[in-house]
Amino acid sequence: MAARSLPVFDATTTAEAVADASAERIRGKNVLVTGTSLNGLGYETARTIAKHANLVVITGHNDERLNLAAAAIRKSFPTANVRTLNVNLASLAAVRKAAAEVNAYAEPIHVLINNAARPWCEFSLSPDGLESQMATGHVGPFLFTNLIVPKLLAAGSTNFTPRVVWVSSVAHALDNSGVDFAGLTRPDAATYDTRNAYHQVKSANVLTAGELSRRAGGRINSFSLNPGLVYTNMLVADLAVPFFKALGALGEDGTPSREKFDWKTLEQGAATTVVAAFDPRIEDFSGSYLDDCVLANEAAAPHSTDPDTAKKLWEITEDIVGEKFTF
Repeated sequence: MAARSLPVFDATTTAEAVADASAERIRGKNVLVTGTSLNGLGYETARTIAKHANLVVITGHNDERLNLAAAAIRKSFPTANVRTLNVNLASLAAVRKAAAEVNAYAEPIHVLINNAARPWCEFSLSPDGLESQMATGHVGPFLFTNLIVPKLLAAGSTNFTPRVVWVSSVAHALDNSGVDFAGLTRPDAATYDTRNAYHQVKSANVLTAGELSRRAGGRINSFSLNPGLVYTNMLVADLAVPFFKALGALGEDGTPSREKFDWKTLEQGAATTVVAAFDPRIEDFSGSYLDDCVLANEAAAPHSTDPDTAKKLWEITEDIVGEKFTF
C-alpha cells in the first residue's frame, strides 16, 4: 500500500487497524516480538501482526505462558503462523542460546520488536551481576539484537529495509538524568530506586535506537516509541501501585482514574509499535521517537537522544557483554 493512501493514525487508533491498513506491507514478513505474555502490549502487537504476516516468533522465559499466548493468537486467527522462542533476557548465556536458535532459522527476520521488560521490581542481580531491570530491558535486548543482525540484514531488499523497534515510554524523559553509567556497571542496592531504574531503562531504549540507526548506515532502520498509559500487569506490581496512586493515575481502588490522565486500551497501546514496525511514511526517519502513532522527536528528552551519550552507552554495553559489534 502506498504511503499516501494510508489513513491518518492517532492516539485512538488500534493496533489491528494499523495492521489491516498495512496488510500489504506485512504480508510475507517474518517478525519477532519479545515479551508476549497474555494481556500485555507485546501479545497484542504479535496478535495483530500475525493476522497478516508469514511468521511471528513470540518470546518469553516461561514455556507455559508462551504456549498460552500462541494458542490465543491462533484462536484469533486460525491461519496465523506462530513460533515460540524461550529466552530469559536477564541472562547473557540464555540470550546467546536463543540468538543461535534464531540464526539457525531457515527464514530471515524482517522486523524485531524489543518489547520485553521487568519493571517496578525490588533490587536484585541478574546471573551476570547486573541490576535486573537494566539486564532485562536494555543489556539483554542489546545483545540479542546485535547477535541476530545477520538475520535482519538477510531480509533487506531494494523494496524493504529491516526494522528494529524499541518499546520505550514517556518515562524516558523523567528524572532528567538519563542512564547512570556507574550504576549500570556497578549496581548498588543502597542507591537503587525502582522508579528511577525503570526510567533509566526506557532512556537506554531511546539512546540505543538512535545509535543502532547511526551504526547501521541505512541497512537497518531503528525506532523507539511511547505506547501510552495502558493498564497492564506492570501497573498492578506492588511497587508501582503507590506511585501511580500518588500521581493520580490510579484511584484508591487501584483501577485507572481518568480525571487527570488519558488512558489507552491495550489495543490502542500496541498501535504505535505496529506503526514503528511497518508504516512506510517513517522510512526516511530512522532513529526517531514515536508517540500516538506518529513521529514525535520533539517529545524525546535531550538526555535520551544525545549522540555522544548514545555512543558511550553502546560502548559500555559492549564491554558488559564482552563483544564488539560492527555492521
